[in-house]
Amino acid sequence: MTLEQKKNKQLLFLVAQPRSGNTLFTSIMNQNPEIACTPNSITLEIMKDISLLKQTDVFQNYPDHKSLDNVLDVVYDNYYKDWPQPIIIDRGPVMTPGNFQLMQKHFKRPFKCIVLLRDLMDVLASYMQWYTENPDAFPNRFNLNTDEEKLSMIMNKDGAVAKDLEAIKNAFNYPDICHFVKYDDMVSNPEKIFIDLYQFLGIKPFKHSFQDLKQVEVNGMKYDDTIVGKNMHNIRSVVEKVPNPYIDKIPERIKQKYGHIRF
Repeated sequence: MTLEQKKNKQLLFLVAQPRSGNTLFTSIMNQNPEIACTPNSITLEIMKDISLLKQTDVFQNYPDHKSLDNVLDVVYDNYYKDWPQPIIIDRGPVMTPGNFQLMQKHFKRPFKCIVLLRDLMDVLASYMQWYTENPDAFPNRFNLNTDEEKLSMIMNKDGAVAKDLEAIKNAFNYPDICHFVKYDDMVSNPEKIFIDLYQFLGIKPFKHSFQDLKQVEVNGMKYDDTIVGKNMHNIRSVVEKVPNPYIDKIPERIKQKYGHIRF
């Protein structure tokens, strides 16, 4: 692959709450050898952390904006330059207002977003099932005794769910670059969902399989779920909708506070 090819990779984004089908979507998309759909990505954090250097005393003492902006302009080109796939789908909350502003300023190329939608109560029920069945799951590591306490921690304003909800909310302001996929539709009629997705993205269609799915592995690397808890990113081998009994076990106060967040 030439330097020019590396710099001209097509960058797309995946925006979604945790437990809303990200890993399933990634496993399916990565059947296409032209595509690398990433696990949780640190690229937006890199952009943010570099940008925040402008608030430091050292930078303000010698405010060379142009040189630091040069670094920000090539974060994505440098991060993905050794990935062999020509199409990258980067998973991250790119559509929060702050992240979107950074991308508009520094990426300088058009991009599109796939936005997965799942009702928040279904997301929280999925969390409940996971941390109940896996004692080493991260919500069980903080001396929290009740489901209400654990779900409240998951919903803290600086956590992944809150950031992704902010990104989803802002994505609705940009329907020209954002394609919305409901989780329930993806698991009930996946063939149509992926046909429509390729049409939106303007990518040559690929015939995906929705059986015998593989756990996510990209360029020889897998999730290390010892960090967050066993089975956090495990998926079933078949695309199917499976009722979750934990939906009826969500504490009433959590339902009252967040039950209105539906898609």
